[in-house]
Formats: sequence, structure tokens, C-alpha cells
Amino acid sequence: MTDALKRLSDEGVAIWLDDLSRKRITSGNLAELIDQQHVVGVTTNPSIFQKAISSGDGYEVQLSDLAAREVTVEEAIRMITTADVRDAADILRPVFDATQGQDGRVSIEVDPRLAHNTAATIAEAKQLAWLVDRPNTLIKIPATKAGLPAITEVIGKGISVNVTLIFSLERYREVMDAYLAGLEKAKAAGLDLSKIHSVASFFVSRVDTEIDKRLEGLGTDEAKALKGKAALANARLAYQAFEEVFSSDRWAALDKAQANKQRPLWASTGVKDPSYKDTLYVDDLVAPGTVNTMPEATLEATADHGQITGNTIAGTYEQARADLDAVEKLGIAYDDVVQLLETEGVDKFEDAWNDLLKSTEAELKRLAPSEG
Repeated sequence: MTDALKRLSDEGVAIWLDDLSRKRITSGNLAELIDQQHVVGVTTNPSIFQKAISSGDGYEVQLSDLAAREVTVEEAIRMITTADVRDAADILRPVFDATQGQDGRVSIEVDPRLAHNTAATIAEAKQLAWLVDRPNTLIKIPATKAGLPAITEVIGKGISVNVTLIFSLERYREVMDAYLAGLEKAKAAGLDLSKIHSVASFFVSRVDTEIDKRLEGLGTDEAKALKGKAALANARLAYQAFEEVFSSDRWAALDKAQANKQRPLWASTGVKDPSYKDTLYVDDLVAPGTVNTMPEATLEATADHGQITGNTIAGTYEQARADLDAVEKLGIAYDDVVQLLETEGVDKFEDAWNDLLKSTEAELKRLAPSEG
């Protein structure tokens, strides 16, 4: 076992776990990962909760109580998920305090069915922040067109946000703009900007999955030589955009008011293609001021054989741009790919949420007290 995770942390990369379940909380496993594996945050999404709750492990008592109260399935899910997030936030509270609120964070997502409804997203974000009632929560809002004004409004109310499902460089710039606009609103309202935090979840592996499929379809040597390059190129150019925005005059004014930078978070960092090294999206995306949220398998792989060799983003921008241009020249339209990935991303989370509704409803019926 190497201490690659410590080296990664020392390079300024915050290591977050992309998973949560009640068993992980109650068994002491989450506390152990924080203590031994340099984990300083947790992200959740509808797919993660669907998997955790459907397993039934640790949820039966609460589900029985909810069934006895005859709550709606939507209320049951919110009670269960916010309880897990609250407990995880309490476990991470010492990290939150030690890092002045930067890490020690737990993310919870607005109902994915609201992804194209700005007003409902804002209302849901406020409700989730109130329900969890922990200062180290991040409310996840998808980076859809409807999500952008919601981000501004929610940040403007002093609620910290994890912007999720970012695939394109253009949308990422819009997300940063929405964040800055939110900070400006919060400042105008007299809020303490030092208490507002945000990360921008830029998805990595799914870009390779889609572009590699199209390169494979072309079948030429030139196309095959570009496999496995697009996702890293895309993420590295996102970091370049981050550096530009957070060194601008607009940012300087907010910086003076003690605002926090919105850190890029590398999401979807588990490798989908077994022919790639399983730590690819960790080893090759090292830069200060970033977050890498890893599924447990990727975390373990990095701990075991990750190759952390310092900053692997600095000095790569020219090559990254050349790689994306080369893909485009082969007739694979970047804008088409990223729009498809955003649509699929929202749909996948919505499908997972609907599956969660169905399985929870079945459990509530099963556990409902018999009449008489």
C-alpha cells in the first residue's frame, strides 16, 4: 500500500468519496476512510441513494416508522436521504471546522425531475438546506439551462451549492458566471461571503465513453490514436477556464469581500474502459484547488498503486486543445457530444429517482401495519 492518497492531498486535491449508505455510516466505515484514507468529503446522487436504500441494509426501522405514519413515498425518501446526509455531515464536521468550511462537506441533490424548472429547483434547494440543517451541506443543482439562474438565486441566499452534470467548457463558464452573480447578490444583501462555498462538478469518464465509441466506429488508425484523450483534454481546459475566471477583475472585487473560489470537482472518475489504467482520471488530473470525488473502487486503486507525480494539468493546455480539435476534425462534433451527455445525465438520475420511488413504495406497503 503506497501513500498515494496523502501525496494527492498534499498536491492540493481534496479527496471526496462518491458514495453514501446508512451501513457505511453506522459501521464506522466512513469515519475510517476519513481517518485513514484522507477522505474529506462525500457526494451523493439519486443513483447512489437508489442503490443504498434498495439494498435495505439499515433502513428497515425507519421505513417501518414511516409506513406506520402513512407518509407519501416522496416524503419517505426525503426523510431517509436527509437523515443519511445529516449523519454523514456530523461525522465530517471536524474536517469542516479544521478547513474553515472548505471541506468536510456532504452533497445532496435536488429532485432530478425538477432539472428544467428553475423556480421549483430554488424552492427544493431551500427546503433541503432547511431539512438537513447542517452548515457543511452542499445542495446539488444540475447545470442545465434552467439550473443556471437557480444557482445564482440559491448562492445569493447564502446556501452553498455543488453544481453537477457539467460536461462542456461553455456551460462550465456559464456555471462560474452564475456563481459570481450569486455572490454579488449575497454581497448586496449583506451576507457573509466567507460562509458561502461551491464546487463545480465537471464530469470526466463519460466524455471518453461517448467519444471513444464514435472513434471506434470510424475505425481508422488516426481515430484509434485519439481514444482515451478527450476526457482529460476537456477537464484540463476546464481548469484553464477556472484559472482565468478566478484571476479576473470581477473576481478580485469578491475576493476582497472574503469570497471563496468555486473549486472544480472531477466527477465520474471511475474508469469505464477496462483497457485504461484504473487511476487514469486521478493521476492525470492533479492540480491545486481541485476536488476529486471517487467511487470506492477508484479510491482503493489509487491508495494501492496511484502514481501521483505532482501537478499533471500545468503545461497541458496546448496539447489538450489540439486533442479536442483533432477529434472535431474527424467529424465528431463536440457540441453534439456534450449536449447528449447532459441530456443522458439528467435522464439517468431521473430514472434512478423513479426506481427509488418504486422500491421505497413497495417497502412501505410491505411494512405497513395490518388493520385491526
